[in-house]
Amino acid sequence: MSSSHVITVPVSDAAIPVVLPAGPVSPALAAPPSPPPRRRPRWLTVRAPISRRAYWVLAAVGLLTPLLVWAAFAAFGGMDPTFLPSPAAVVAKAWLWATESGLLEDAGISIYRVVTGFLISAVIALPLGLLIGTFRSVQALLEPLTDFIRYMPAVAFIPLVMLWIGIDEGSKIAIIFIGTFFQMVLMVAEDVRRVPAAQVEAAQTMGANRRELIEKVILPSAKPALVDTLRITMGWAWTYLVVAELVAANSGLGYAILRAQRFLQTDTIFAGIIVIGLIGLATDQLFRLAHRKAFPWLYLKG
Repeated sequence: MSSSHVITVPVSDAAIPVVLPAGPVSPALAAPPSPPPRRRPRWLTVRAPISRRAYWVLAAVGLLTPLLVWAAFAAFGGMDPTFLPSPAAVVAKAWLWATESGLLEDAGISIYRVVTGFLISAVIALPLGLLIGTFRSVQALLEPLTDFIRYMPAVAFIPLVMLWIGIDEGSKIAIIFIGTFFQMVLMVAEDVRRVPAAQVEAAQTMGANRRELIEKVILPSAKPALVDTLRITMGWAWTYLVVAELVAANSGLGYAILRAQRFLQTDTIFAGIIVIGLIGLATDQLFRLAHRKAFPWLYLKG
């Protein structure tokens, strides 16, 4: 007795079985082959890794394109060089500043002010944010006040800082501290709150006490995010440099920019902004390198 093939043909909402003769199924009745997936460029694939060479090529393009646009606009845009100097004029001014006017000294004092204000912020904000993110009682006590103060512009505190601290280096560091501390506290607290509750519950099930939960579960799990938070807030510290050097300064990159504004020395202004950007970029890359060295498992290719 010959055997038969049975297939199911969908018709509307019902499925009707159809009996076919024995033997191989006709190609016309077989399911059509699915078309091969379209291959997209790897650099457009979501979260796909790219080669190191491709990364640096794209980074160079991203950095050089605005520079070329700036040069073209300065050369052919009909702008007065007093208001928009060319890149070559800015480079020449930066070289003159470095060789004759103390650029390195200005950069050094600005780095000292930013780093000192940032470190004081971090030393206080890290444990405080850890407590706010860990204990609801501390969160209820301190987070509304921190949220309230962080919306106050740091420049508004300059008169008070001058009255309370004076006009020496402490006042400039205090402005940078005020500009970064309250933001850092809230970001640290949010990093701590992102620690999965399952990890905390598992540790509690195994008998971990409060101190062990903080030291061996919450803090290690939050460390990668905390380093990123420090990297971001370091950038904020640099943005408050010019504000800080409004306070009776006679040196520093921010002071040089403000002084150049009075005499319409836009090449000096551009040079100071670019130097701050380069220092900030170098600092950011150092933080990224530290992150990769401290948490290498986050960068393993899947």
